[in-house]
Amino acid sequence: MAKEKLVLAYSGGLDTSVIVHWLTQHGYDVIALCLDLGQKVEDLEEIRQKGLKAGASKVLMEDVQEEFVNDYVIPSIQWNALYEGTYLLGTSLARPLIAKKQIEIAAQEGATAVAHGATGKGNDQVRFELGYYALNPDIHVVAPWKMPEFFNQYPGRQELLDYAAANGIPVKATKKQPWSSDENLMHISFESGMLEDPWQAPRQDMFELSQSPQDAPEQSQEVLIDFEDGWPIALNGETMPPVQLLTQLNEIGGQHGIGRVDMVESRFVGMKSRGVYETPGGTILHIAHRAMESITLDRDVINLKDSLMPRFARLAYNGFWFSPEMRILLSMVNETQLHVSGTVRLELYKGNCMVTGRRSPYTLYDENIATMEADQGSYNPQDAIGFIKLNALPLKVHHRVMQRKKG
Repeated sequence: MAKEKLVLAYSGGLDTSVIVHWLTQHGYDVIALCLDLGQKVEDLEEIRQKGLKAGASKVLMEDVQEEFVNDYVIPSIQWNALYEGTYLLGTSLARPLIAKKQIEIAAQEGATAVAHGATGKGNDQVRFELGYYALNPDIHVVAPWKMPEFFNQYPGRQELLDYAAANGIPVKATKKQPWSSDENLMHISFESGMLEDPWQAPRQDMFELSQSPQDAPEQSQEVLIDFEDGWPIALNGETMPPVQLLTQLNEIGGQHGIGRVDMVESRFVGMKSRGVYETPGGTILHIAHRAMESITLDRDVINLKDSLMPRFARLAYNGFWFSPEMRILLSMVNETQLHVSGTVRLELYKGNCMVTGRRSPYTLYDENIATMEADQGSYNPQDAIGFIKLNALPLKVHHRVMQRKKG
């Protein structure tokens, strides 16, 4: 009897390395798909050989950095998106792309199933599976962490480490350093292990993309970022594609300790979880883009975007990237970016990213109007008298009503 062919989202890490082996032992023909999302990984050939040794019939590699940045990261930056006011959505943005590529490979390889290594408690299981079903409603989804025969025998990372050792599967994680990490060009995330205690401070040797702000250079660094229609197009006067620009900002920001976040967030599945993130380049881009919009967008457009931003962030975080609502929001943000062009100057210093200047050929800032000097330009201060009286009218009426009620 032929084995069911399955495409597994494969990273080469502990969970998916074990899952490759386990799935092959349970009757699946596993095609391991390893995507290059800009993560700093060991030798790609070594990852491929590890997957084959674990039992995969094929290990496919694909560089998707450009698609990731252009189609997922930049739209999020254009929305100024933050989940619960803090998280820049690095992992959330990568999952729909991985799901999309798995469905594409499944069609090419004649596979009837897809699989992932996300646990039954996290957000990623939702993100992967909503992506699968949105792109192929009939796909068979295999999720070992929700199968009793798997999670009862391997309930945690320690058991997975023992399984890997027993089956000769080399992995990066150790019992001494049991935290889980996930990296792409946007960020790296850390969770699990010691981080499950929200009072436990992260160890400094855990961080990979940035040095501690305390150890950052004593001299600040100035950075210039050019935008065109909401797209970052140049760094310090040098034009470059977004992937290269974000890569360089990660290096620069990491040197200055930019973008470290330690937060307790609300998972879609209902529980609170603690995550630690490093997002050096994304943090710089987020701050720079917001500054660019401050002089190029109308007040009410800014207000509209700010009111809808949490909705975009929630959709991305919860895994609804391929939903009709997200499609509308992605189309809408393009319209808002038509004149978000110009240059932002920032100063980086010991974990701080400070805007020190912004200019644009489409600026809505008029110094002649805004000036506090004697020459008021086209603005007549007396016009404010009637403006304030009209806006104060409902406040006056409300006060009188409240006084009558008290009397």
